[in-house]
Amino acid sequence: MKIIHTVSSIENPSAGPSYSVPSLAQAQALCANDVAVYSIGGKALPNDQSFQDVRFPSNYSGLPLLGRLSFSLKMREAIKRPEVQIVHSHGLWMMPNIYRSKNSPYIVTPRGMLSPVALQFSRHRKRIFRLLLQDRALAAASMFHATGESEYLDIRRIGLRQPVAIIPNGIDIPNLPRLKSEVRGSEVLSLGRIHPKKGLDNLILAWAKVHKKYPGWRLRIVGGDERLHVSELMALVHRLELNSVTIEPPVYGSAKLDLMKGASLFVLPSHSENFAMTVAESLSAEVPVISTKGAPWKDLETFRCGWWIDHGPEALAAALDTALSLPEAERRRMGARGRDWMSAEFSWKRIANMSLEAYGWLLGHNSRPTFIMVD
Repeated sequence: MKIIHTVSSIENPSAGPSYSVPSLAQAQALCANDVAVYSIGGKALPNDQSFQDVRFPSNYSGLPLLGRLSFSLKMREAIKRPEVQIVHSHGLWMMPNIYRSKNSPYIVTPRGMLSPVALQFSRHRKRIFRLLLQDRALAAASMFHATGESEYLDIRRIGLRQPVAIIPNGIDIPNLPRLKSEVRGSEVLSLGRIHPKKGLDNLILAWAKVHKKYPGWRLRIVGGDERLHVSELMALVHRLELNSVTIEPPVYGSAKLDLMKGASLFVLPSHSENFAMTVAESLSAEVPVISTKGAPWKDLETFRCGWWIDHGPEALAAALDTALSLPEAERRRMGARGRDWMSAEFSWKRIANMSLEAYGWLLGHNSRPTFIMVD
């Protein structure tokens, strides 16, 4: 099968699609498919991947508004080649997200960008882009791919009636040969983009309610600054006199895994997430998780590896109090159950096979999988 994945960029290592799109492409390619990732950017770096990493130049890059939209006439034409059987677009609001071909099924993964919270950010610009281009592209989609039930509901909420395949993101399960003998520090970690929609102000307010009860613990907030939100959070930390809270720059690769392995608890306080890779990554590192209901992780409680809670400082404070009061051995058992869950249901091989089943159904090669909603 000849498959093209399109995404505006995979050059920002803190953005979820920079990991999940190439990982999906790699897993599909290992299933004997011809797979490429088309994105805007510089020359692709040499690697040993099985898929093609194709970077296209951006037209109009010198113009303030048009340059931000990542026009690429070369990408648009490459997608229309007759041998392409599937075009799978990841994200919205950029020109690579509307490029498609009349000759092949067009699949759209919104990547959380249709949630009510996400639609409120830059809403005037998005409204114009919808009217001019995005709505027509959404209407032309053969199928949508949602990474969770909440994203499926977002798709239906704005009136889109095409089939929706509910397929989660996958996760690389790290090798942790020494983890069980290591002593973890008394650290609570929240890692990811530092953006207003992430609810980190609520986490800081919650920490203020419990930190005196747990004087040996500290809260580490780690990630890249967006919308100058770090300065706002630092002002809140100083006002509340929270010496046990640090806000730190982003880390990647092995340093990120080491940071997660050293934590005793991971917290996602976000207002809206379509998946939240950091939850899966933490669980795969045997770290229990507190997640707000803005992310699709209700099974944290089903598999007894974390807490799925309401929004707000009060609910976060109650969950923190419960988690930190547990013996370390119990938190470790919760983390081990989370890793088992990730291994069983979120391997990239399983996710790739599900996506290929969905493509096959669109092409008339097999019957409709049960995870594709046609209501």
